[in-house]
Amino acid sequence: MSAAEQGRTVIRPYGDTTGDGRVQVSFTLPLPSGTEEERALAEGAAAQLAAKMGLEPAMVVHAKAIGPDFTFFIVYGTAAHLVDLADVKVVRREFPLLPAAEVNRRIRAALGRELVVVGATVGVDAHTVGIDAILNVKGHAGEKGLESYAEIRVVNLGAQVPVADLVARASAEHADAVLASQVITQRDAHVLAARQISEAFRAAHGTARPLLVVGGPRFDPAMADDLGVDRVFGRGTTPHEVASYLAHALAPEPPGTAA
Repeated sequence: MSAAEQGRTVIRPYGDTTGDGRVQVSFTLPLPSGTEEERALAEGAAAQLAAKMGLEPAMVVHAKAIGPDFTFFIVYGTAAHLVDLADVKVVRREFPLLPAAEVNRRIRAALGRELVVVGATVGVDAHTVGIDAILNVKGHAGEKGLESYAEIRVVNLGAQVPVADLVARASAEHADAVLASQVITQRDAHVLAARQISEAFRAAHGTARPLLVVGGPRFDPAMADDLGVDRVFGRGTTPHEVASYLAHALAPEPPGTAA
């Protein structure tokens, strides 16, 4: 029986037995481990770091050199910290998941034309798997992409698109929504790209800008306001969810109309 089913709000991690607080963490340290002496020092440093993270006792269960100057570790230990479920904040989906026919119907009724979506990955990001999964007909996870919706016109610009070009093409296409997928996260490149997109569209269009949606595996859905966009989608997002959001945001049902 789960903690929620038992009515508990304070929980500890589970490792070997319920409530033992055992966790497993991994990290890399800029230390070599090619010789026996280097390995001993590196593992000692990893154990010390784990202890300072609150894992006590902590055991280094795996260490592997990554090139001549770095070592990757897996550490297993007991965390003293507790989690209070009452304090957990989550972003809940505020719109229903709609069948494709309903998405098309709402767009047709509200706009009287196709809903135009322009998508891309920007800057140095060369990954198109995410944006293609949402936009292309083949879709993702058994769901067809936005190109399969009769009332949605998709313009997929692909990868490494300069932000200025994204703004210009969205303007030329009279886009209702712009979807940007970012996978590269080193030095928060995805966050920087999202803010650049927001700033560029605000400068070009003011409050009349298209709906801005960003997504990728390292985005937190709670970041939308901070990034200056309308919606953030994280890992596991499917075309069905994005299509339902577009209908919710751009083609809502009139008040009092049954879904």
